Amino acid sequence: MTTDTLKGKGKQIKGQAKKKWGKLTDDDLDKMEGSRDELVGKIQERYGKSREAAEKEVDAWESKP
Repeated sequence: MTTDTLKGKGKQIKGQAKKKWGKLTDDDLDKMEGSRDELVGKIQERYGKSREAAEKEVDAWESKP
């Protein structure tokens, strides 16, 4: 999923992200505006994960149909 896809699907993507990463707030997701890097950073911050672990989670999430 590209940044353009993240931006284009807006609310649907936010709902899926909140379901996967419940510690992310609506405000967090609104501020990201579809930025994959910001999503990875917020996952690191909220869950105390390494950048590599957060990126792997986002990669797996993005590859789901």
